[in-house]
Amino acid sequence: MQIVRVAMDIPLSTLFDYTVAEGIAIAIGQRVIVPFGRRQMVGVVMECAATTEMAQERIKPVERVLHDSAPLSAGLLDLLRFCSDYYRYPIGQTVLSALPVRLRSDKPVISKPVLSYRLSANGAALDLDSFPKRKVVQRRILAKLAEQPCNLAQLKALSATVGKQLRALEEEGWVESVVLPIALSPSTSPASGRGEQKHTFDNAHTLTGEQQQAVDAVTAAQGYACFLLHGITGSGKTEVYVHLMHDVLQRGGQVLLLVPEINLTPQLENYFRSRFPDVNLVSLHSGLSEGERLHNWQQAQFGAAQIVLGTRLSVFAELPGLALIIVDEEHDSSYKQQEGLRYSARDVAIFRANQHGVPIVLGSATPSLESYHNAQNGRYRMLKLTGRALAAARLPEVRSINTNQTVMHHGISENLLREIGLRIARKEQSLLFINRRGYAPVLMCGGCGWLSGCKNCAGKMVLHLNDKRLRCHHCGYQLHVPNACPSCGNADLHPVGSGTQRVESVLQERFPEARILRVDRDSTRNKRAWQTMREQIHANEVDILVGTQMLAKGHDFPALTLVGVLNPDSALYSSDFRAAEKLFAQLVQVAGRAGRADKPGEVVIQTAFPDHPLYRALQTHDFESWSVSQLAERQMAGFPPFMYQAMLRAEGKIETEVYAYLNRARAAAVELRRAVEILGVVPAALPRRANHIRAQLLIQSAKRRDLQQFLRAWQPLLDALPAQKLRWSLDIDPLEF
Repeated sequence: MQIVRVAMDIPLSTLFDYTVAEGIAIAIGQRVIVPFGRRQMVGVVMECAATTEMAQERIKPVERVLHDSAPLSAGLLDLLRFCSDYYRYPIGQTVLSALPVRLRSDKPVISKPVLSYRLSANGAALDLDSFPKRKVVQRRILAKLAEQPCNLAQLKALSATVGKQLRALEEEGWVESVVLPIALSPSTSPASGRGEQKHTFDNAHTLTGEQQQAVDAVTAAQGYACFLLHGITGSGKTEVYVHLMHDVLQRGGQVLLLVPEINLTPQLENYFRSRFPDVNLVSLHSGLSEGERLHNWQQAQFGAAQIVLGTRLSVFAELPGLALIIVDEEHDSSYKQQEGLRYSARDVAIFRANQHGVPIVLGSATPSLESYHNAQNGRYRMLKLTGRALAAARLPEVRSINTNQTVMHHGISENLLREIGLRIARKEQSLLFINRRGYAPVLMCGGCGWLSGCKNCAGKMVLHLNDKRLRCHHCGYQLHVPNACPSCGNADLHPVGSGTQRVESVLQERFPEARILRVDRDSTRNKRAWQTMREQIHANEVDILVGTQMLAKGHDFPALTLVGVLNPDSALYSSDFRAAEKLFAQLVQVAGRAGRADKPGEVVIQTAFPDHPLYRALQTHDFESWSVSQLAERQMAGFPPFMYQAMLRAEGKIETEVYAYLNRARAAAVELRRAVEILGVVPAALPRRANHIRAQLLIQSAKRRDLQQFLRAWQPLLDALPAQKLRWSLDIDPLEF
């Protein structure tokens, strides 16, 4: 009797044994349908065994083997086992959460054919010079297809309206589509053994000396090596990535490029397509439909996709020819998953590179202190880009304005307004950065001091004046703005503080002729909104940008010469020990948007503490000194990277039950008598959210191995504690406190 052990999407840290009927071939990594209780569930075969500890009559048979998708590779299963063990998350939920949604269901998986386009006989005979000049996108498509057939994804680099224009060209009979089905089994060729591959490479940019040194260092690496590419904003880190990709593609390997946010994928996708026009690049992120995600995932699995560009979940993409991993903006907290499997995509990517024996490049202008520390002590290799890639581009001048000693107009200083006016006169762009959306953070009564608190949370409700609503950004609760104070009836209600909407209205009042664009989560809800906005900015159809951190990362706006930072001081007195590190990274990123072309840039920071060491370091662009002082503070305080941490969080509707559970968990931890430090049970930073009381317990150790051994012993005890009316979770290497 053949026994298979199956992982299923069930919150239990175990595999389940099933029998396989004689004559049925089944492979490890294969998807199967098995009975579980009264349900039929999809699972993944993790092991085959000859014997089992269960009674033979209790073992049920596998109902069906799903042959409509290729088995998961042994390498990916090992990676998922590591994640399940390290992050203390059930193996079945770990494995299934890494798959596209379509592969988690029992519906048949249909391998979607790849549709390519080519010139028809009439199109090939067409004289492009006589083609109507007003049909710009159609001319580009015809010129591109004259070189070679392309799929839709490759053509999208030409314009956002490519789909519509292609249909028009097909109707005219100049373009025709052909179906190229993808293979049904993954390529198993190792990355280094596929031989020389020919591909078109747009080598338009000459590398600087530092860029060339970085490329040479990575390409010379034999097997696994982790590089920290520390390059100032505008230093051309992306160009280094392009040349590293070119080297890998020539050898027939696959590249995995991770980016922190979905907003960065379209512009990077277009850029890499323009540099590698005939290379199959696919993206993996939550903005894709289920069908698109499955198709792209399978392209990667079958080795057909040579470049995979994606957000954090793409770290689990099947890549049989993986030869290089790049993690862009490696410091970004978006790489850390905050629900379910609480993994860090950056850390998993490093493990995966080591597992496959390939180099990994972590790129950032402001590396995380953990990565910087690892580079300083030799675990990673440091590569530096200290100059801007364009010879004419200079780092922006950074200066602080003391808000206590200047005239303010609803949160914007007169000095900054004057600078914006000068930029408008010169037809240059300005960006005002405030990391708070809405009109104002809170509504206040001038009579009794009432504040617009959320009835479900410990936070305040934000005033959104455009639709006359108060909204909680934590739980989503909202209500109409009251006409009078709910507490004392006073009609004198006024907004306190500023959000993006208020800044926008102040600017409209001061510069009525200016073209102002607000970029935040509210204004970019529609699928194509951000893409349209980006095109407007690049076409210089915008004078002033007002935005949150969406605008801070990775964007290149040539006409932008002034950045104003409003109200950054709150991070200076935060209880989160990483708050200053996050603020420094955020301000360096947003400052880096200014003066990236030949026009000098200027950054103005409005602060009540202009002499604070953080702002001083920003003014001198001195990340090294700032990081050294921060690491010294961390070492004295016993914080990461000198400590390894795990956080047990619990939440429920009854406060006493939440604290009783955590105190029992703490007592169980103490009884284990391991080499870890067990702190006290404390409220979470937001102690009440959506009517749930939230508290936490922190465990830390100077050695990662000691902490992991403790967690393996502690988790069964946590599972055994009564917690019927609670939700609890373990967070390893937590970023949120």
